Amino acid sequence: MLAFEAENPLLSDIKSVIENIIFTINSTNGSVVSTNIFCITDKMRHEILKILVSYSDKIPHPASGMKSTKGDNTQTNSNTLIRWQILAYVASIDLTIAKWFESHLDALSILHELEYDETAAGLWAVWAAEGRHLTYQNGKISGTKAWCSGANIVDYGLMTYRNEHGQAQLLTVDMQQDGIRIDNSAWQAVGMQATDTATIYFDQVTASNVGAPNAYLERVGFWHGAAGVAACWYGAAACLASYLITAYQQKSNDYKAMYLGQISTALAVTQQYFHHIADLIDTEPTQSHELAIRQLRSNVEQLAREVIEVVGQALGAAPFCNNAHFARLSADLTVFIRQSHGAFDLHKIGELSSMLAREAASKHTSKKTSDFINRQGNIWQL
Repeated sequence: MLAFEAENPLLSDIKSVIENIIFTINSTNGSVVSTNIFCITDKMRHEILKILVSYSDKIPHPASGMKSTKGDNTQTNSNTLIRWQILAYVASIDLTIAKWFESHLDALSILHELEYDETAAGLWAVWAAEGRHLTYQNGKISGTKAWCSGANIVDYGLMTYRNEHGQAQLLTVDMQQDGIRIDNSAWQAVGMQATDTATIYFDQVTASNVGAPNAYLERVGFWHGAAGVAACWYGAAACLASYLITAYQQKSNDYKAMYLGQISTALAVTQQYFHHIADLIDTEPTQSHELAIRQLRSNVEQLAREVIEVVGQALGAAPFCNNAHFARLSADLTVFIRQSHGAFDLHKIGELSSMLAREAASKHTSKKTSDFINRQGNIWQL
């Protein structure tokens, strides 16, 4: 979790409703119910998703400022952090639900940022993978779109295509139309298996343009949304780590303590970085914060891999084989973090860091100075 629940009343409300659904369905099925051990079924996924969608208009958009909460002590919370806390919690329950819901919220925030006033009620998804050919003429779209998660369940898709000038353009499409064929046959994943990810074929399907060419990529919210995906990764990793805390409390030994210390340190540092980036976005909402968010995503990807490896070393094969929730979360997270772009992201981080260092050096001194003095404008100085 990214912060204490008491600081986020909306999260507490959502959590109460979701846990009631889990308890009710598991009780009906005669399943064992506890805080961390339960089996997510397709029925449960859709029930939880339906509830989450009903909260959509209450969940803040990224970069929507700070929110004051009144109580014994008035405090100010980042709206962006509130959003990420909810995504992290949903991810701790099930990453398939998190994938669907994060995409839904992202679509609504994109439409809000681009001032699109015709947003319809229902479940939305963003489909932005490229590489297939789409054409849009006279209000009709034809062609193929791959990597469309939730293809059979969403009401509306918000998807990219390249216009005749090679510019990125957004379209909204009502999925309840003729001329749409959904093919799930290519999706052979074990992790994230239940996400209903498909290739969609469009044949003269009505669609509507959203925003100006390249507005989708150039808007500052592109990177704010990318951080929301990392919040999902973090929520799943933190949940896996909680299994190690439980195991250590039930039967402590030095090795479990050592492994717990290792991942506790990594999680705490990343948790604080989420808080920092959320405050940064909400206090400087017109900036993309691309470098900081790329670094955050890279850090969370490394954290997730470390948690999966270290918790596995500490607990052995048992939870992977005997605990449905742990096994599913581990398998799903391994696939989900591949939404990171690995070496490409690190390459871009290096370029952006160099640019920032050059700007810092030019501000530090305009005179010819020694290399040591120039380094006093080091971007990593405390």
